[in-house]
Amino acid sequence: MAENNVARIQIAIINESTVVNDDDFKKVVPALQKQVSNHFCPVWGIDAVLTIVPKGTTPPKGYWWLVILDNTDQAGALGYHDVTNEGLPAGKVFAGTDIQYGLQWSVTASHELLEMLGDPNINLCATVYPGNNNTFMSLYAYEVCDACEDDKYAYDIDGVKVSDFVYPTWFENFWKKDQTQFDYGKQIHNPLELLSGGYISVYDVQLGAGWTQLSGPEAAEKYSSRAAVGSRRERRRILRSRWQISDVTPGHLRTAVVTQSFTSAAKGQDPLQSVADDIGKILREVEEIRRSKNTRP
Repeated sequence: MAENNVARIQIAIINESTVVNDDDFKKVVPALQKQVSNHFCPVWGIDAVLTIVPKGTTPPKGYWWLVILDNTDQAGALGYHDVTNEGLPAGKVFAGTDIQYGLQWSVTASHELLEMLGDPNINLCATVYPGNNNTFMSLYAYEVCDACEDDKYAYDIDGVKVSDFVYPTWFENFWKKDQTQFDYGKQIHNPLELLSGGYISVYDVQLGAGWTQLSGPEAAEKYSSRAAVGSRRERRRILRSRWQISDVTPGHLRTAVVTQSFTSAAKGQDPLQSVADDIGKILREVEEIRRSKNTRP
């Protein structure tokens, strides 16, 4: 691992997915650590320590979260929303949806991790004058993986596929073709270039019509060209006052159910029926809590 004097952010990596087993999960996290410290940090000056949080336990206080989930529905059901329960940055990876569309969830995990590090509050952007026209100005979202996000541009670390990412020079449109390096994989040859399957969120200041999306070739045909509920792109487009704090502690549902099941078994009750009853009770409690809060439609 590269040595540097950069302050290292503490990030909890949490596996809540039913489609990602523990062995695969534990193989991917060290590869993500190498990418962050050895590849991303030297370019962007941002480093992190990734910590696996065992199932049924809660991450330490003060940690950011990267949560592996099945889909957006599961994220909402478990109470994972826009930020951690302390209001800190949180990223979500929908592994079940990735697998459904034939994509590598490890590439998405890399993508979400690097973008959370690059713009944790989802409020950074670059001022761009397209075509070096000093009259018309656009804001380009500071997302470091979107332009080259397709799996075919991913690269390998210890047998794990991780996302390519752009360099700061990608946002500087005074550079000429191949005059400098624009991404880690050296697959982008011009500033602001979108590879096939890539995209970027842009705000046209003159139009003032909100954030829109520029897409590279083939991007419009992919499910990922749409902003999923709870994704970074979706959060960038809504008022910060409508962001929600995560309201269910990681592992809470499983821990509560298992504890109650063992208690019931010790009393001679049917443990399977007890599990079903306890799940129903917990979900009703979660729903009551959610109804008592302001929710985003």
